[in-house]
Amino acid sequence: MDTTLSINNSSMFQVSEFILMGLPGIHEWQHWLSLPLALLYILALGANILILITIQHEPSLHQPLYWLLGILAIVDIGLATTIMPKILAILWFEAKAISLPECFAQIYAIHSFMGMESGIFLCMAVDRYVAICYPLRYPSIVTEAFVIKATLSMVLRNGLLTIPVPVLASQRHYCSRNEIDHCLCSNLGVTSLACDDITINRFYQLALAWVIAGSDMGLVFASYALIIRSVLRLNSAEATSKALSTCSSHLILILFFYTAVIVVSVTQLAGRKLPVIPALFNVLHSVMPPAFNPMVYALRTQELRAGFQKVLGLAQ
Repeated sequence: MDTTLSINNSSMFQVSEFILMGLPGIHEWQHWLSLPLALLYILALGANILILITIQHEPSLHQPLYWLLGILAIVDIGLATTIMPKILAILWFEAKAISLPECFAQIYAIHSFMGMESGIFLCMAVDRYVAICYPLRYPSIVTEAFVIKATLSMVLRNGLLTIPVPVLASQRHYCSRNEIDHCLCSNLGVTSLACDDITINRFYQLALAWVIAGSDMGLVFASYALIIRSVLRLNSAEATSKALSTCSSHLILILFFYTAVIVVSVTQLAGRKLPVIPALFNVLHSVMPPAFNPMVYALRTQELRAGFQKVLGLAQ
């Protein structure tokens, strides 16, 4: 009788907050990671803000490709800021508690910004496809209106399709455990603490990944397959080299982003023995692309590099 009553009382109890324990298995020395993570975050903020200022102040960069790069910079700032302040608070000040609404909001923001990043890469792939395969029609197809419509469509797609993720997570009943063995609120990490069935949460997470990341990845690589086919038909080696150089930086970022997505997914499935590996990859995937995307474009794009020099007062 008493046992049944205690079980009923436990099932009726709803936790009021979650505790983010940090990186699993290395709690004792995880604070040593705070310095490199803080430097990555500062680099991500500084580099992306510099890109936005440079594009704004340099008239030669007022082109669709650089507008898309500016939107990517905003998304990168949002993605890094969604998780890094809380992670650094955990590592520096042991501020591990997070309310349920804050946790669900972080889940929504992470999914939205990740989807936006994937969507912007798709828009940039379409831009390069039109520029290389239909160069004469490029000015009439890829216009300011195209960039605005493409960006709004990506915002609506990711904003609306992501809403069910935190909504479904918030409908679960969290009756006993509230310690998340991670330093951010991941959807499956949070819902695994629920006392009721989470099949619908797992199903929607998988469906969302296929609809957004899967479709974007397929279309991006289809675009580049058509680009490569078109480039290989060029008779001049110089023209081939020039065509490939115009999309090399974008291709590097795409390969880095989608390779990281695949690595994170695989390590999540295979990380039961060493859970710190998928957790660390998850964190790095949210801060490394924002930190290194601007550097890749700066190194590979002469116009942007010249713009940086003017903004920083280094131009001769």
